[in-house]
Amino acid sequence: MKKTTLVIVAVLLGVTALIGFRLASNKEKIDEQNKPVVNANAAIPVTVAQVAEGTVSQQLVKTGNLIPYREADITATTAGKVTRVNFNLGSQVKQGATLVQLDNRLKELSLEATELNINKLKKDVTRYNTLLAGNATTELQVNDVKFNYENAVNQAEQIKKQIQDANVKAPISGQIVKKNIEPGEFVGAGTVLGTVLDVARLKVQVLVNESDVYKIRMGQAVKVSADVFPGRTFTGNVTYISPQGSDEHNYPVEVTIGSNNNLKAGTFVNVDFSQKSNQQTLQIPRAALAESIKNPYVYVVEGNVARRRSIQVGRDFGDTVEVLGGLNAGDTVVTTGQLNLTDGKPVQVTK
Repeated sequence: MKKTTLVIVAVLLGVTALIGFRLASNKEKIDEQNKPVVNANAAIPVTVAQVAEGTVSQQLVKTGNLIPYREADITATTAGKVTRVNFNLGSQVKQGATLVQLDNRLKELSLEATELNINKLKKDVTRYNTLLAGNATTELQVNDVKFNYENAVNQAEQIKKQIQDANVKAPISGQIVKKNIEPGEFVGAGTVLGTVLDVARLKVQVLVNESDVYKIRMGQAVKVSADVFPGRTFTGNVTYISPQGSDEHNYPVEVTIGSNNNLKAGTFVNVDFSQKSNQQTLQIPRAALAESIKNPYVYVVEGNVARRRSIQVGRDFGDTVEVLGGLNAGDTVVTTGQLNLTDGKPVQVTK
């Protein structure tokens, strides 16, 4: 009896398990049928804007690095052994001062011999002229003596010039910033022995676009400021305006700053021309940026598809952002709906 009961219980459990399995399987099928159909290629609704050029009105301020008013190399014009160097790094020198002396003893001896020969030939010219007056010589002999005399005088002048060249002089007044020579070294003609900078005045070269350069005048006063001197301004003057612009229609303009300004060459400065600048720049709505200015990219609509494009941004004007690269005027950028977009995603433009 007990055995029969156990068999019945086992059968009932088996039937119950089979019914449960069938019910679960049917539920999965029903749930799968009731699941909403997702279209992976469904177009994402977006709003768009055209990339266009806009006018920006702001103060005409340009940036650049200060450079020396003048810079010149100290160069040997003749070969020889260095006997004396009259400067060190940082030395202040005046234009025309002797900075390096080369050994010119042989040239001095050659000059002495040439001058002795000149004295002799000069006497010969006088004597032959006297003989010619008495018909004791020919005019041809007199001309030969005169030629030898004039040739010796010319040689003496050449030697004097070589002796002068052995004394290398400062090409400009200023401060020594490079020293490439020491006494005892041998140098050839054209060897650079050092560099001198004229930093009594400084200058900065900036590029000004075509629409603004015609408003600038030679001698115009400008304000110069540097981050190393916050709150302080220096006075400069426009000393050069290029008569020819670049392919980008930018014109080099040079501003010179007077002495006693505590500025040094190489300092980054801002040049304020104290006038308004109206510039045409490529702009997009700030809302078109998919992330931020630090990681700028946008989605451009090509046909009915969104394409991700990295861009370079410039100034932030609030509602709009300047575009320096990556887009062209006339491109269509997405302004809303970017969160649902990926590269190549279909889009539907809404108003």
